[in-house]
Amino acid sequence: MQKTAIVCVSNDLSTDQRVHKTCMTLQKCGYNVIEMGRLLPESKPLERPYFVMRKRLWFRTGPQFYAELNIRFFLHLLFAKVDLIFSNDLDTLPAAYLAAKIRGKRIIYDTHEYFTETPELVYRPRTQAIWQAIENCIFPRLSDVITVNASIAKFYGEKYNKKVHVCRNIPSKIVAVNKFIKKEDLGIAANKKIILYQGAVNLGRGLEWMLDAMPLIDNAVLLIIGNGDVRKLLQERALKLGIVEKVIFLGAIDTLKLQEYTRLGNIGLCLLEEAGLNYYYALPNRVFDYLNAGVPILASRFPEIAEIVELYKTGVLIDHYEPLYLAKIINEMLNAEFDVAHFESVAKEFSWEKEELVLMEIVNSTFKS
Repeated sequence: MQKTAIVCVSNDLSTDQRVHKTCMTLQKCGYNVIEMGRLLPESKPLERPYFVMRKRLWFRTGPQFYAELNIRFFLHLLFAKVDLIFSNDLDTLPAAYLAAKIRGKRIIYDTHEYFTETPELVYRPRTQAIWQAIENCIFPRLSDVITVNASIAKFYGEKYNKKVHVCRNIPSKIVAVNKFIKKEDLGIAANKKIILYQGAVNLGRGLEWMLDAMPLIDNAVLLIIGNGDVRKLLQERALKLGIVEKVIFLGAIDTLKLQEYTRLGNIGLCLLEEAGLNYYYALPNRVFDYLNAGVPILASRFPEIAEIVELYKTGVLIDHYEPLYLAKIINEMLNAEFDVAHFESVAKEFSWEKEELVLMEIVNSTFKS
């Protein structure tokens, strides 16, 4: 009889590339996969080759949201047919761990980030302490833990004296697409260049810096793909700066269609504030999305990002972000012919198909138990 894996996520599933790839890998390992997340009023229908379950919650943010999410997930996991519980990030771990413990089921924990050092928690020490206490309680009891890069794995490994596996968040091999989005489809003039940001529109992503620099950047628009907590504040900031016509908020794009939009960029942004160790040690998947799409990157000089950008010469690294300086760097990048001829060969070195071997090894050992 086929075994079932339930994959727990706190978002609405539509744009989470890593979790989609995880579900596909679990299918390769012989599991019937159920992906469980949340349903928002603005959530779009999903077409996935596995079962998707999105729960409509009363609360959207704050402690009430996290409490409701974990209670609802726990109750479902307590009675559902399941052989493997796959928890993504600390905000789903209490429900997943407790259900697995009570039912004697195996659990795999994939920590996509150094959760307690995210900007949303760094500036709220009381809330941070609560999440840290949860992590301290559960993490030492876990057997199978995965994270997204060597820096975070080293930190967790030393802190909890645990083996933490590294499975980087790298896109799957590029597949041919029949349809390509054009600038004109988005209301962008053909002669305009595109400064692209894709990802969560949250604190610490450098988007405020970009808005302040945009009045000084010539013949270009800032295209922001994604949703998040600060989107409305950024829209208000763009209005005050008088640059509404130079900034496009496109909203969330389904992960399966995102590559069509990424290819439009002339520059891809990965600017992060040094607001906690999570960002400092980050290696966002957009670093590889831009590489796959042949888009040079402008990125913060943080260790994991810098290792890729410097070694493979895929962009420019900076460590200060005053509007005049930022605009100068971007204008130079837009006006120069950045060498991207080697991007295709470099991209072949990075793919989810290689990274997922770590995950498959863990999952298959679970499958055999």
